[in-house]
Amino acid sequence: MISGLDKKILKSLNQNARKSFREVATEVGTSTTSIYNNVKKLEKMGVIKGYIPLLDEEVLGNEFAALISLRFTQGKWKEVIDEISKLPQVRAVYDVTGEMDLICICYFTGRKELDEFLKNQLQLPHVERVLTHIVLNVYKDERRTIFRES
Repeated sequence: MISGLDKKILKSLNQNARKSFREVATEVGTSTTSIYNNVKKLEKMGVIKGYIPLLDEEVLGNEFAALISLRFTQGKWKEVIDEISKLPQVRAVYDVTGEMDLICICYFTGRKELDEFLKNQLQLPHVERVLTHIVLNVYKDERRTIFRES
């Protein structure tokens, strides 16, 4: 279980994970040692899984985003997920309810790469149907955790 202090620390680091422990300590009103110990505890618990920069996919040349839904043979989800998860274009894989079994968030350099991906890399055993939605505009893509007041 995480404490109130843990939540304050997480909120602070969620805004900028490059803050020093001294800055976080000042912000949340405790000592630098306390921040260090709590962060190490949260890392060990798996609450903090790592620290990465938020990158602009378009600037990096990934101009096409697509939501790709898959339906697969009943009972074969593990095999499909294992293969899909290895593909570098796939950033997220969600197990969902409804007509389809998975939704993947993918990024591509352009139409040609998307076409190759759909025609070759997604031609996997046990995949019965693929439904692709190309993203036209992104109005919100918040990757930080949203903290709700309790």
